Amino acid sequence: MKKIALTLTLAITMLSCSSVKNVDTATITQATSLLSSLSSNSTIQQVSTLFSLLDADNNEAISSTEAIGAVSDNFNVLDTDNNSSLNLSEFTGLLDLLK
Repeated sequence: MKKIALTLTLAITMLSCSSVKNVDTATITQATSLLSSLSSNSTIQQVSTLFSLLDADNNEAISSTEAIGAVSDNFNVLDTDNNSSLNLSEFTGLLDLLK
């Protein structure tokens, strides 16, 4: 129940942010749900799917404005080349943070 409430709270918060106003709300909800379900047993495919959902401008990178939840909270840790964006390789580091 806590996970559902947290997921809904995160989705509502993200929808109210100006940086995601032009993003499809279904995509944000789907990304939020997938992010909340990730665990140390998650697959690269699940992380790749989340990456695609968060990459709103389809430039094959996640910017800090596209990041949500644990991705946003750990953005600087994941951004190993310090270029202010996450490529898929860096993004898969999210699995290491879940261990």
